[in-house]
Amino acid sequence: MAAQETVEHKYVYDFAEGNKDLKDLLGGKGANLAEMTNLGLPVPPGFTITTEACKAYLTTGREPDGLAAQIEAHLESLEREMGRKLGDPQDPLLVSVRSGAKFSMPGMMETVLNVGLNDRSVVGLSAQAGGNDRFAWDSYRRLIQMFGKTVCEVPGEEFEHALDDAKRAKGTQNDLDLDADDLRGLVDAYKKIFAKHTGREFPQEPREQLDLAIRAVFESWNAERAVVYRRQERIPADLGTAVNVVAMVFGNLGADSGTGVAFTRDPGSGAQGIYGDYLANAQGEDVVAGIRNTVPLQELEQIDKKSYDELLDYMARLEEHYKDLCDIEFTIERGKLWMLQTRVGKRTAAAAFVIAGQLVDEGLIDLDEALHRVNGAQLAQLMFPRFQLDHEFQPVAKGIGASPGAASGKVVFTSARAVELAAEGESVILVRRETNPDDLNGMIAAKGILTSRGGKTSHAAVVARGMGKTCVSGADELDVNVPAKKFTVAGQTVNEGDIVSIDGTTGKVYLGEVPVMPSEVVQYFEGELDPEQADDALVKAVHRIMTHADEKRRLQVRTNADTGADAARARRFGAQGIGLCRTEHMFLGDRRELVERLILASTDEEREAALAALLPLQREDFIDIFREMDGLPVTVRLIDPPLHEFLPPLEQLAVNVAVAQERGEDVAKEEALLAAVRRMHEENPMLGLRGVRLGLVIPGLFAMQVRAIAEAAVEVTRSGGSACPEIMVPLVGAVQELETVRAEAEKIIAEVVGDSGVEVLIGTMIEVPRAALTAGQIAEAAQFFSFGTNDLTQMGWGFSRDDVEGAFFWRYLELGIFGISPFESIDREGVGRLVRIAAEEGRAARPGLKLGVCGEHGGDPDSVHFFHEVGLDYVSCSPFRVPVARLEAGRAAITTTGSDSR
Repeated sequence: MAAQETVEHKYVYDFAEGNKDLKDLLGGKGANLAEMTNLGLPVPPGFTITTEACKAYLTTGREPDGLAAQIEAHLESLEREMGRKLGDPQDPLLVSVRSGAKFSMPGMMETVLNVGLNDRSVVGLSAQAGGNDRFAWDSYRRLIQMFGKTVCEVPGEEFEHALDDAKRAKGTQNDLDLDADDLRGLVDAYKKIFAKHTGREFPQEPREQLDLAIRAVFESWNAERAVVYRRQERIPADLGTAVNVVAMVFGNLGADSGTGVAFTRDPGSGAQGIYGDYLANAQGEDVVAGIRNTVPLQELEQIDKKSYDELLDYMARLEEHYKDLCDIEFTIERGKLWMLQTRVGKRTAAAAFVIAGQLVDEGLIDLDEALHRVNGAQLAQLMFPRFQLDHEFQPVAKGIGASPGAASGKVVFTSARAVELAAEGESVILVRRETNPDDLNGMIAAKGILTSRGGKTSHAAVVARGMGKTCVSGADELDVNVPAKKFTVAGQTVNEGDIVSIDGTTGKVYLGEVPVMPSEVVQYFEGELDPEQADDALVKAVHRIMTHADEKRRLQVRTNADTGADAARARRFGAQGIGLCRTEHMFLGDRRELVERLILASTDEEREAALAALLPLQREDFIDIFREMDGLPVTVRLIDPPLHEFLPPLEQLAVNVAVAQERGEDVAKEEALLAAVRRMHEENPMLGLRGVRLGLVIPGLFAMQVRAIAEAAVEVTRSGGSACPEIMVPLVGAVQELETVRAEAEKIIAEVVGDSGVEVLIGTMIEVPRAALTAGQIAEAAQFFSFGTNDLTQMGWGFSRDDVEGAFFWRYLELGIFGISPFESIDREGVGRLVRIAAEEGRAARPGLKLGVCGEHGGDPDSVHFFHEVGLDYVSCSPFRVPVARLEAGRAAITTTGSDSR
């Protein structure tokens, strides 16, 4: 029993005990450090405290029993392996304390380096480094700065101001110009800042530093920026973070030392080659924070060829082992290469497709795994426009294209201002010297991010790529003045609110708004680019993966389209029919007058005359659509909204009539219209006279539409085409409603169709909760169901979509009540359960029942997977989302155990 208890409560693992498949327990960083250790790569020794320990700490507010003793035992083992003791004044062991969740959350949680330094061991560290006082005091000031900010919540800007003061006093802008005496003085200044804000001296006991740092990493899981990032990336909130305690190796020991980040392929484009950044005489946070501009990784070959060659060998080994793009952090300590981290690297949408195709060609993965590694959100990004440049648009600066895309917007210099303007509907570009994790809200709100410092591995670049945001980093021609809310470039001043445009592919920055043009991926879907002849690796990769998705998917993909032009475009995008044709859209524009005549009709003759005038117009609309679809199914929804939506607002009309009466004008027609609007006025029209109720109350309305549909289908068929109409009755809540409409419709269809061979299905939209719960009864009168998940969500939650999203959804998202709006992605537990019940009971009553969905969720990637699981036959979405739905339907159909596409 005691042995079993020990296993169950094992909270600490040496690197040699883990592997890459233990991400749930050891987090991504710990699992990958263990994997590299087992591969024989040079990893600094250390141990990982599990996510279970974190979850226990966050639940109870204290460390779980046994954790302290396990940390002590592993620390003693680490000290024996290194031949040094933590914080020993003569020969100190220093450690880093790093977070590491299952899914990469770059910069969102805490890291503390150089733990174990104090007033005594800083001297020993200098001796250890051969009398390098500058290195020792630089390391000590970094510890106080990081520990103060992350563990004790000391404002980070105070440390930054003190560093700026020290550089000004030295007459330099480069921190490398500060000597040992300067840094010793900076340590004293940092200690005073620490004491002022914490009410205590900086802790000198190394083990206290370690314990406080571990707790700070645990607590950072619930820090605001981490919560916001998880919500943005849809990462579950209950995973917790592991903590990695690693023996320090130092890149800031001099010119023969340094630190860097490497990618086994370009994370921006997917191109093969050597990509990354290197910074001599620096520690890792200097690269990620963009404090100093890096040099390209290729230059390491001239700086330290031995380390460079070793690094390339390790990169190749890791990519072959992980069978994917690897993101690697490394440090060189006096010519010795150390591997600090690897993970499957974040990449842009374009790189995801290109790399997946490359790895298939190299035999590392198959096409199923390639399909698994891309997703619909990435494909949607690739369909966004790009800049259309000509001689009028000359860049004023050029940085590093860190995350592709074309973005224009108003310049803002703070995260808060970005959020404020974005909430007002403005497009903004967040401009910073470099971003930090506190800028996350502004980065989410902005259309693009522009920084004057940093490289492809800076905070701005990594986070922007993960979010699919356009980013240009390291545009060092920009002199950014955040307090003054301006930047200067090429002799020009750009103030907050001015428009700039940034190209995340080329890294170019333009003043003003640059026009855009369609992406090459859209041109491919439109049939304007032949993938077999295209030079573009992206187009070839998209074609290849989309072809495989189409071969694998079970779900068909239809489109929501109301005109022939929309239908034609959707078909080019791969739509296999129309799942929702909204007939109410055909009553707008010039036809409003006919609708008014219908509403104002006071006799049967007047009503029939209005319907007769509408009939040929509707028929022509359907002919156009049936011809474009030519043999593919077209689901036509009979008129759904209440008729008063086609009339002027009651208040406006009443004012107009009153003013006209005051002037003595003839307003008989307007008065009749006002009386009709008043007669039809409802307090809650979305739950009133609409859909099937309207068809039952206004004689002849549905009959006219059914006749128009049938006559259009016959005309197209007799002219050599093929029409497959499906008539959908909206808002049915009881089978008797559908039976009544169907009986009338079948008489008209039989009369019109005759021997033409046209078949017309009659079904219903499941959008009322009662319909879902009585689906077995309704299926007896319906040949198909189409789930209207917009209304089903409104009625299931009791939300009015038009009102609640702006009124309080932001607060629900903030509080974590929603991970995402239920109108954006299907609520599986509630609304989704209604869909599941209706599908199962409908098919039980009518085994051949056709099932589809035509709400907004039909184009949402996560929702498509749910509809596949439930067993629907098709999803329907807007034309632009058709490729996304096709891809996700293919992904839903495959079962694979590859890397997580997140």
